[in-house]
Amino acid sequence: MEAQYQNRIKEYSCLAFFLILKLVLSFVLVNSVYELHRDEFLYLDQANHPAFGFTSVPPLISFFSLLIKLLGGGFYLIRFVPAFLGALTLVFCWKIVEAINGNLLSKCLVCIAMICSIFLRLNTLYQPNSFDVLAWTAAFYYLICYFDGEQPKYLYFFAITIAIGFLNKYNILFLVIGLFPAILIGRQRKIFTQKHFYFAVLVGVFIALPNIIWQINRGFPVLHHMKLLQKYQLVNVSLKNFLMSQFLFFINSFFFLLSGVSVLIWHKTFLKYRWVILTYLFTMLVFIYFKGKDYYTLGLYPVLLCFGAVYFGQILSKRYLVKGAVIAFTMVSFVYVLPLLMPVYSPAQIIKSHKRFESVGALRWEDGKNHQLPQDYADMLGWKEIAHLADMAYSQVKDKSTVLVRADNYGQAAAINYYSKYPNIGAVAYSDDYLHWFKLKKPAKDLILIQGTYDEDPQRKKEQPIFAKITKIGEVKNPSSREFGASVFLLEGAKININPIIEAEIIEEQQ
Repeated sequence: MEAQYQNRIKEYSCLAFFLILKLVLSFVLVNSVYELHRDEFLYLDQANHPAFGFTSVPPLISFFSLLIKLLGGGFYLIRFVPAFLGALTLVFCWKIVEAINGNLLSKCLVCIAMICSIFLRLNTLYQPNSFDVLAWTAAFYYLICYFDGEQPKYLYFFAITIAIGFLNKYNILFLVIGLFPAILIGRQRKIFTQKHFYFAVLVGVFIALPNIIWQINRGFPVLHHMKLLQKYQLVNVSLKNFLMSQFLFFINSFFFLLSGVSVLIWHKTFLKYRWVILTYLFTMLVFIYFKGKDYYTLGLYPVLLCFGAVYFGQILSKRYLVKGAVIAFTMVSFVYVLPLLMPVYSPAQIIKSHKRFESVGALRWEDGKNHQLPQDYADMLGWKEIAHLADMAYSQVKDKSTVLVRADNYGQAAAINYYSKYPNIGAVAYSDDYLHWFKLKKPAKDLILIQGTYDEDPQRKKEQPIFAKITKIGEVKNPSSREFGASVFLLEGAKININPIIEAEIIEEQQ
């Protein structure tokens, strides 16, 4: 009994070490020059507009944002949320290894493999992706538990996880699509004859129902969003780059990943878990067919790393030199690629190491072209400048109840609302959910206009006949920012009622 108690203390101590390490690294490996990401600002702004759905994402992240807002909305609190979700994913990996009879070494190895991978970067960004990976990992865990013991409770846990994952990101539907044929062609297909399976499905649908109704009532805006993704982003996704990214995401943990795939295909001990690798293959084929972004697949990998860690834990338990070499290689190689994985370098350092970043495709943006910085990094600069310029313009307006702050894109609008010293500045934009957030109860007499880098009318000739005075407040000076050159204008004294013009433009954008 005492030995069992000591083993449990040892296990919990190891798990606590990795969880703390995961949280600490998520903070210390981000250069202080970087601000929040443009998407993070949008999700934070959703807290100010509670709803059962949004144009670009389901509602779950808005509830996280509301909680963050109630707790003060600080920068480090925002950073903590994805790091915490990443730590929870480690817990589920630990539980998966335990469920498939892995030893303590296997549990430690999967934590090392997870930390020394793309997940470390993923869990520094306040986006739905961290919870998405957590939901996929939890779903695999509950199915493994169900198929091993056929306890109905795990079916309900699985259905609830899928439903909450759906409320976080529709991406989890691809997992469901991949799971169906994988289970259907194996011995696990008898799950479809169990009444609890269908009861669990009903529970899951009930949880997801508010968002489903929201989508129906608004004509499924998610389909429009997907069409825009396909037109402007997914069209630039190539199969070669997609597959290469799958390797690069786990280049430090590749031995564990390869082992996980191998044992699920060939090892007799893991024969009953073959549905896992079939799910991976079917889901990957779906992503390839729809030309999904490379990181959409990340939820598939924690469970594969778990199986690889179990195999390594079994064969290396008494081979101390080999065990040390594997762990050392994973960690040392991780340190080597760390600048490519995490934003530890400043923009100047990245530009200096241009060829190194370009060689692994890190400088390729969603437009399919290479730029000076990785797109994510360029999207984390210049926002404080924009907010400061907007505040300068706002301070000059006498009647703030009749001023409209209109940005060029959601990143600008959301960043202004986050950083501005004026809590009621209410910046909006002709993009995403902001098209529904305009407040035009009073005729707007003044307009603060934030115009993007592709401004076709820098002299504001279009607005000159409408306003008594137009002043350029300034522009973003940071050349590393994706918003470099974006300008802020103050348009004062509207000579006509501009609200009908704005309303017509909103309708045009919505259509």
